[in-house]
Amino acid sequence: MTLSDGRSLGYGALLLATGAEPVRLSIPGDNLPYVCYLRTLADSRGIIARAKNAKRAVVIGASFIGLEVAASLRERKLEVVVVGKESLPLEKVLGRELGNLIRETHEAHGVKFHLGRTPALIQDRNVQLDDGTSLDCDLVVIGIGVRPNIALAEKAGIATDNGILVNEFLETNIPGIFAAGDIARWPDPRAGRIRVEHWVVAERQGQTAARNILGARERFTVPPFFWSNHFDLHIRYVGHGSGKDRAIVSGDLKAGDASVLFRDGSELSAVASIGRDLENLKAEMALERGEEFRVP
Repeated sequence: MTLSDGRSLGYGALLLATGAEPVRLSIPGDNLPYVCYLRTLADSRGIIARAKNAKRAVVIGASFIGLEVAASLRERKLEVVVVGKESLPLEKVLGRELGNLIRETHEAHGVKFHLGRTPALIQDRNVQLDDGTSLDCDLVVIGIGVRPNIALAEKAGIATDNGILVNEFLETNIPGIFAAGDIARWPDPRAGRIRVEHWVVAERQGQTAARNILGARERFTVPPFFWSNHFDLHIRYVGHGSGKDRAIVSGDLKAGDASVLFRDGSELSAVASIGRDLENLKAEMALERGEEFRVP
């Protein structure tokens, strides 16, 4: 392996964990000093510092990152507006019922939405939308997704397709080179080949890859898991839905005691829960073992 300064390093095994970079918005004014992205600890500290002297914030992107930033800024007493191209926040991932609950939760805490809209222009203390709406602000945070950093792998001749392709052992098409985290696209035994951009998945893949580098030959079969917090609404999600799954609600979402089961036909693909952590853990075990899961 050759480094940027010309030095060479030998290796018996190599793990690629180059992560992802935020997708950049490309409109006039996208480089103004009060336009921010959140990816690193330094990004977070920068947003916090700017928020101390801000009164109004526009968050572009009704994604997990965008909505969690919106909640955080609102709790810092800023006026917050969320702009999203979707008609309902997170509907493709969590379904209409949970999407509605998330929107209602944010609105109950004072967050305002402009959905079905995209930004057209950022200028001094102002964001203009595609329908001509003008939003005053002194802080803009953009969260419109990330893109995997796979340029190094491509130069090395490693197989890629919306990420670095790995087998069930997280090894690439080149023996001895592994990949984990946001860049890894692996064959999930339930959902097929997927790439997941969540912290717990990256942590677990790193552990599995390390053991396999040491010769374990351990398959990565753990269902993806993530959590998402919105004010006092805490969501736990296990599995991997397609966005086309049938969502079945068990319990009372508004009361904070419910699970949503996502099914592809008769097959369970994912479970999202509120106030039912033990139930979510049982769903994870059922998915991993290929067993049927029933809500008690």
